[in-house]
Amino acid sequence: MSIQSCVTIINEWDIVAARQLGRNVAKELGFGTVDQARITTAISELARNIYLYAGKGQICIDKLNETGKAGLRILAADDGPGIKDIRQVMEDGFSTSGGLGAGLPGVKRLMDDFNIESAEGKGTMIKATKWLR
Repeated sequence: MSIQSCVTIINEWDIVAARQLGRNVAKELGFGTVDQARITTAISELARNIYLYAGKGQICIDKLNETGKAGLRILAADDGPGIKDIRQVMEDGFSTSGGLGAGLPGVKRLMDDFNIESAEGKGTMIKATKWLR
């Protein structure tokens, strides 16, 4: 069972709104401040990627409850240009925006589960899950 809330990402203020939503949901579920920070950092990175590379997309937050385990899933989806080489963007230090390149590998490290699907010309969907310990 999951309950979903979404924020459409069009401008930089939407990144802030997505972070806030993630923090609120994480707090509601009982995540500690360190995990709340991890979750909001991951959301920030994913939302910024949508803003920079796709122009428009959505960040959705799911509350999860699977076989007695509670957690939170971030779903980042866009209809942007897609990622040409997923392996390359998953390399530490790789950046197309002149940023630190902590991007997607950083999100993967911050979360417990991470999955990326992308097709050139069709967009990208990233699922990142954090489980309550």
